[in-house]
Amino acid sequence: MAVNRVAVDLDVTFDVGDLAPTWDLQLTAWLADATEAGLPEPNAMVLATVDVEQSPSTRTVLCKSLDARGVVFYTNYTSTKSHDLQANQRASVTFPWYGLHRQAHLRGLVEQVGREEAQRYWATRPRGSQLGAWASPQSAVLSDRRVLEDSWEAISRRFADTADVPLPPHWGGWLLRPEQVEFWQGRRDRLHDRLCYVRTDDRRWVVRRLAP
Repeated sequence: MAVNRVAVDLDVTFDVGDLAPTWDLQLTAWLADATEAGLPEPNAMVLATVDVEQSPSTRTVLCKSLDARGVVFYTNYTSTKSHDLQANQRASVTFPWYGLHRQAHLRGLVEQVGREEAQRYWATRPRGSQLGAWASPQSAVLSDRRVLEDSWEAISRRFADTADVPLPPHWGGWLLRPEQVEFWQGRRDRLHDRLCYVRTDDRRWVVRRLAP
């Protein structure tokens, strides 16, 4: 497998004055850098959740929307991650841009996105992905793969004469509204730069430098 290797200057400084005015503009800039560098799945982020028994789980999801509200990903509302988020609305995500010696960490509260917003994104998905969302009982135990394939074939027949596959009632988006957003830049000798936007009790954002 080919691995993208990007020349990174570990002596370049990264300080408060280098940050964008808001966390979302800074994250947008770093996401653009990762995309331009040709990193695989630059919008991939590791989502951490906690279930009702306080047991943590992580998995990779794709950031499909980014603005001043937060970051949005889409999934099945019957999945393990959705059950976790329904039980505990606190979550975190990490963008692991290893090729650039960078990471971005967001921590905050989640909420389901509105049906209209989910519909707009759903309309952009490939038809095969739409059918897959209908066919898969995400996170459920299957006796074998054939069960999943049979379900997909049944859904394909169901919507064979439907031009636009409808949005499933059990599928939609989650919005993470961050309370902290940290930008981590790798430096030599483990003296990394960590700059964190923190939302205060009076809803202002301040920037703090953290020890590596």
